[in-house]
Amino acid sequence: MNRYESFNRVEISRSALRHNLALCRQLAGAGCGIVAMVKADAYGHGMVECARILAAEGVETFGVVEVGEGVCLRRRGIGGEILVLAGTLPETIDALVEYDLTPVLLDGSLLDILAERAARLDRQIRVQLKVDAGMGRLGCPPEEATEILRRIRALPRLRLQGVMAHFPMADDPGSDNTTRVRRRFDAMIRRVAGFLPPDCRLHIANSGGLFYGSGTGLDLVRPGIALYGCPPDGGVHGGGHGTERLRPVMRFVSRVIQVRSHPAGTGLGYGHIFTTSRPTRVAILPAGYEDGYLRSLSNRASVLIRGRRVPVIGRISMNLTMVDVTGLEGVCAGDEVVLLGRQGTEEITADEIASWMGTISYEVLCLLGNLNQRVYVE
Repeated sequence: MNRYESFNRVEISRSALRHNLALCRQLAGAGCGIVAMVKADAYGHGMVECARILAAEGVETFGVVEVGEGVCLRRRGIGGEILVLAGTLPETIDALVEYDLTPVLLDGSLLDILAERAARLDRQIRVQLKVDAGMGRLGCPPEEATEILRRIRALPRLRLQGVMAHFPMADDPGSDNTTRVRRRFDAMIRRVAGFLPPDCRLHIANSGGLFYGSGTGLDLVRPGIALYGCPPDGGVHGGGHGTERLRPVMRFVSRVIQVRSHPAGTGLGYGHIFTTSRPTRVAILPAGYEDGYLRSLSNRASVLIRGRRVPVIGRISMNLTMVDVTGLEGVCAGDEVVLLGRQGTEEITADEIASWMGTISYEVLCLLGNLNQRVYVE
């Protein structure tokens, strides 16, 4: 460890990311491409480095939210197609064209300005259209898709690259909503087929659609959380469909900085929300809510020390967390502590932390990954 580095670090496993990609490809089937979702700094795993790992494995299309993310990828040498998923605004179009990014159009409002900029720069712009087939969020209503696609076809500077939609409930394999949304999307595609070029790519599946079967059979799939090793349903439905083979990519580790002994009846930490009921040995960790280890984990979470689970006790503060190591022999300052991930035969998953926080694995990964020093390991 470099003497200037934090005691806290997030380890990102390259081999786990490659493994999860291979599993997604297997489920997608031959001839179906992958749109690797690297938005939100690759869900806290590091957008640029993850894109490099995935590109080296043959991924040719990446998904980001904003133009700025796409520009960052291009400046760091990432090729292939980069989809800007959350739309664009007129002031970002020049950067979009300069860096050869593909805007996902949400309606027809930008068609004329895109075509004008493309003509002025003597370029052709690839575009995709997002249809709201049931998400109720971004995209055009299915009944408006025909007119928008007709206009795109009439503008020679624009080249339709794909048509997409999104599942709102694919993380619940027992819901029939996903089937209804897929049918609505398929029906819309049949209506607009005459406006689609031969190489237009159709896609709707996120990780849930891919792993639970309702999003396959099209040209592309868009795995996100599954690439990073978490089941789309948060593990609440018992996994299946290959989710048990996913490998977590992120591990969050810290160190013990002090071990103290307290008699019974000692209040610990802010608010004394924990009072010892017996003589207690307490290990103190230099991690807290500044590091994404939220205050809501107080008196609820566990960590791993010397291959054993030990409970978090007392109020988690900005930079410190206390754990009860009574009965765990030999714990001392400098010992590794695993807050997320495996140590020995024990493991704490992102979904488990999410259940303690009252949230989902996506938020856990983004918090821990974006608030701590990241290191990449094999």
